[in-house]
Amino acid sequence: MTPFIAEVIGTGLLILLGGGIVANDILKGTKGHGGGWMTITTAWGLAVFVGVVVAGPYSGAHLNPAVTIGLAVGGLFPWADVPTYLAAEFLGAMIGSSLVYLMYKDHFDATEDGGFKRAVFCTDPAIPNNFRNIISEILGTFVLIFCVFYFSGAEIADGTGTKVGLGSIGAIPVAFVVWGIGLSLGGTTGYAINPARDLGPRIVHALLPIKGKINSGWGYAWIPVVGPIIGAVLAALLYLTLN
Repeated sequence: MTPFIAEVIGTGLLILLGGGIVANDILKGTKGHGGGWMTITTAWGLAVFVGVVVAGPYSGAHLNPAVTIGLAVGGLFPWADVPTYLAAEFLGAMIGSSLVYLMYKDHFDATEDGGFKRAVFCTDPAIPNNFRNIISEILGTFVLIFCVFYFSGAEIADGTGTKVGLGSIGAIPVAFVVWGIGLSLGGTTGYAINPARDLGPRIVHALLPIKGKINSGWGYAWIPVVGPIIGAVLAALLYLTLN
């Protein structure tokens, strides 16, 4: 298992389970229909847990370009490896979202609302306001990356040789961090906090022949990409300033 393959599989599992809960909750005729926000945020946290468990020993389990870039800015990850990790994360996200569509195809066909279908793949603001929407993504990602730095920094200081990433935190703690972000800060935009999680599936939504689909929301698509990267960089700079 190479770091590239680990990131593809780990991110793919993250999106398979994360996108799967959204499909199960909002698509017509599923057994989990109408489960609500608590169900969605809990499942996303557990999806991160699964991805970290699998990828952690081999790549550090970044599973998120914001994690990769933030750690590189903070000096805990080599810039030379960033392109490989980013490619793996986006590829994994696209594979995972494609599998969600394959599994829930009958329910996609049974659902009339094109907005619900798109929501399985990517995020949308509850109230469109570009400034506040990007602030939401910045803050949510800032919390995630700031936590990653303190756990990862402790591991390096101890000389354990742990591969740096979400796996440095441990699967259970990072799942709780993501769950907490979703419950507290996720209600405005759906808390992408991960450019690959949003852009990869959004591209898949645009490519797939989904019955009755609407546009892929490209006018908003830059926010869940740029916001998390800004949040990650700010977290890295504050960590460097304080330590």
